[in-house]
Amino acid sequence: MHRVFYFLAPTLVIASLILTTAASAQNSPEALFARIIKKAQNLAAQPYQPSTSNLPDSLAQLTYDQYRDIRFRPEKALWNGQALFGVQLFHLGFLYRDPVRINIVDDGQVKTLSFDPKLFDYGKNTKLAQHLQSAPGYAGFRIHYPLNTPEYKDELVTFLGASYFRILGRGQNYGISARGLAINTGLPSGEEFPRFREFWLVKPAPTATTLRLYALLDSQSITGAYRMELIPGKNTAVEIQSQLFARTTVEKLGVAPLTSMFLHGENRVRFSDDYRPEVHDSDGLLMDTAAGEWIWRPLSNPDQLRITGLMDKDPHGFGLSQRDRDFSHYLDLETRFETHPSLWITPRSGDWGKGAVQLVEIPTREEINDNIVTFWVPDKPFKAGEQRDYNYRLETFGSAPATEALARVSRMRIGWAAVPGTPQKPPRSQRQFIVDFGSGELPSLAATQPVQAVLTKSSGEILHSTVQQLPNGHGWRVAFKLNPDGGQPVDMRLYLTLHGQRLSETWNYVWYPDAIQ
Repeated sequence: MHRVFYFLAPTLVIASLILTTAASAQNSPEALFARIIKKAQNLAAQPYQPSTSNLPDSLAQLTYDQYRDIRFRPEKALWNGQALFGVQLFHLGFLYRDPVRINIVDDGQVKTLSFDPKLFDYGKNTKLAQHLQSAPGYAGFRIHYPLNTPEYKDELVTFLGASYFRILGRGQNYGISARGLAINTGLPSGEEFPRFREFWLVKPAPTATTLRLYALLDSQSITGAYRMELIPGKNTAVEIQSQLFARTTVEKLGVAPLTSMFLHGENRVRFSDDYRPEVHDSDGLLMDTAAGEWIWRPLSNPDQLRITGLMDKDPHGFGLSQRDRDFSHYLDLETRFETHPSLWITPRSGDWGKGAVQLVEIPTREEINDNIVTFWVPDKPFKAGEQRDYNYRLETFGSAPATEALARVSRMRIGWAAVPGTPQKPPRSQRQFIVDFGSGELPSLAATQPVQAVLTKSSGEILHSTVQQLPNGHGWRVAFKLNPDGGQPVDMRLYLTLHGQRLSETWNYVWYPDAIQ
């Protein structure tokens, strides 16, 4: 009898351990992501089903001010008092009519959040608060973290609308947005907006300083599974793994898209009736090519749609930068453009290969419109039934990424090439450009050093070019005049050298002669 018990007891223990291990493996992060990938793959094999939220009129007809008056109660935040991170939810209504399914993963157990009106303060919307008992879900969520001080949990990341999300580093305020994916952006057929339809938020340990979440993306053409590791800090980062499945052939795939706003800046050539000298969330596209060349392309607000690209294979990185950090260049005490983050994409692995960093510039008359989009466009079409992986790091930064050591463009100006006081004026099509460079080795150079400008153009004629040190050692200036060839656009590239050695990044600008008409 004792022998039987002796052998049965270890057998029961072993069986219990096997069951526990199996359950743990089934609910592990790797297993959860595998199930989301499978879900995305199965979804891609089915016809697209658009969202049918059946949102009540009381929510669908909310005005902007009414919607803003609905606020989440901070004391109701998920994980309040249990972790450094906290989660607050966004109410449906106004423009946000598509509900997202939000799941909480706690110790391997998945629980879907159901709508609860008690989580919100409805402010002046008293009638809505009295009659609203349920809603089809939530519009999105935001994650809080003690980013700037230990006493207060700041907004760190927000997921709201389609596949848009925004992240903040220390001391930054919202401006630029990231997106899960861009499809057919800038094409005459119209853009397709995929959306994150479901999320899984993994509850962190009490002292954890990173947060993991998963998302399921869906659209008419593509489905996808995303794994994100959120890393707060001075430059907050998100490590992203994505697996995409093509439902139909995609004409133009935009990977790791960034969306921003540029109304007017230092390169404007048209009058702006605005007391603010500059109005933008980003002022340039920056790229680190596979060959190690840093390219800076200043943004513009064109009078018609402009789409340009920088071709490469397996680039080191790219992003939209808010390089200008001087308040006096904006004079906006409310928006504080000088504090808006820049965003940088570093490809990790996957199907990057040949392609181009494409820049889409859309005309706008108001700063409420995001008119700047950039993303990676792969060289090969994404055909129906195919699968692709794109893994990358998304990170905030200030005026420049830490890895850029060369001198950088600090400002540029454009004007008529006429010389004041001369009787013979050139046509207004002739332009005067000045491009100032700073940082890098430039502050250490004497004015007598033979710094040279390497300037090329795709068309037109360079009439005059000079290179001079700025007063008080504040960088170097390249000035030149351009005579375009009729209405033909001019693609220009400019960088500084000393004794044949490169000193600066490449200033890259496309001038459209019709911009001044």
